[in-house]
Amino acid sequence: MKSYRFYGWKDANVRPMSDEYPEIQNPRDMYDALTGIWSRETCAPRMADKWSENNRTLGQCSITAFLVQDVFGGEVYGIARPDGNCHCYNVVGDCVFDLTSEQFGDEVLDYSLALNSVQSREKHFAQDRKKERYEALRADFLKKYRRPRS
Repeated sequence: MKSYRFYGWKDANVRPMSDEYPEIQNPRDMYDALTGIWSRETCAPRMADKWSENNRTLGQCSITAFLVQDVFGGEVYGIARPDGNCHCYNVVGDCVFDLTSEQFGDEVLDYSLALNSVQSREKHFAQDRKKERYEALRADFLKKYRRPRS
């Protein structure tokens, strides 16, 4: 089995809510798909100057978590960060995973649901350019991975 570095990858065995994305069977497939889509343009503006091909997940957390929610369902949770921002990840049933955790290197985040709160699209998408970045990520994902409708 291929090895991944994102949090929860070994147990990320949830299935998509529909068969719209035939190449996406679990969050590892989603990670593989997004690796080719994440870019400086989809990165949070405050981090864009630090984004690189070697750290593709930097500044991608909330838009990725909400796109993952579109495909797999579940909830988006947030971990409060020391700078006042929030790092988003996904919870689907009893499966907790974070496709963008690699951006933190060796830092260990606390994914305890009792400590973290459910995040809303409305709150996040009201922030500077976030909905635009989400829509760009989503459009590229759908163009490459959605089954054509007949």
